[in-house]
Amino acid sequence: QGKQKKARKYAVMKRMISLRDERIPQHPSCLFFQYNTQLGPPYHILVDTNFINFSIKAKLDLVQSMMDCLYAKCIPCITDCVMGEIEKLGQKYRVALRIAKDPRFERLPCMHKGTYADDCLVQRVTQHKCYIVATVDKELKRRIRKIPGVPIMYISRHR
Repeated sequence: QGKQKKARKYAVMKRMISLRDERIPQHPSCLFFQYNTQLGPPYHILVDTNFINFSIKAKLDLVQSMMDCLYAKCIPCITDCVMGEIEKLGQKYRVALRIAKDPRFERLPCMHKGTYADDCLVQRVTQHKCYIVATVDKELKRRIRKIPGVPIMYISRHR
């Protein structure tokens, strides 16, 4: 009977591109001021739906904790898509809706069709690089990291 081979066949194994490959544009994330000269205080922060929900769970005052993080004046901005997303979540997220309707938050109108907030935020950040994106969503963070010069703010360990 014999023992089966444990080595993978060459054609079956998927080949990964090395991160050092010349075809991939390299932009160090620590130097985003070098790529983004529009960024400066007062900071305009694009807030995502789940960032508001996580800040409620972590019992954080949104504007105050943003100022503590950046040591500067912060203007949280909410797009119509994010507002629509919070309204769709219903009665369970009424606290998040009340926070989003805070007069300190700046409302940004959307001109595109549909209300998918992630696409809206990525599109806005690509056009105008004067924003910091506040999100906890892993998929959205992965998409924004591909755009050089856009910092990401997130909540971890209740801060």
